[in-house]
Amino acid sequence: RFHGEGYQEGYAEGSHVGVAEGRRYGLLHGAKIGSEIGCYLGFALTWQCLLQKCTDEKNGKKIRALDSLIGMIQKFPYEDPTYDKLQEDLEKIRGKFKQVCSMLNIQSDFRISTERSSLTF
Repeated sequence: RFHGEGYQEGYAEGSHVGVAEGRRYGLLHGAKIGSEIGCYLGFALTWQCLLQKCTDEKNGKKIRALDSLIGMIQKFPYEDPTYDKLQEDLEKIRGKFKQVCSMLNIQSDFRISTERSSLTF
């Protein structure tokens, strides 16, 4: 009898703690992804504005790549954490960001820590 009661109490307590821990982890992970995506968007919008003044062919390719990155970011499902291709889409955005940095001759180094996030050049 005590074994059954102990099991039930332990199971209920474990479930409660697990939900709280999962919520904290989800909030932290979501904030990191949001920070990363926001940094990419700010980067892309800034370079788009800088390059629109020059209209040669090389800048045309760069602007098209930036437009593509901006479009990918705008289509990213921020509001749906259950989206099954979230990681896949995030990897595509990261790849496009690296491609744009390469086209602009900028070394990309995006690091996220719990203290701060930074993009260094």
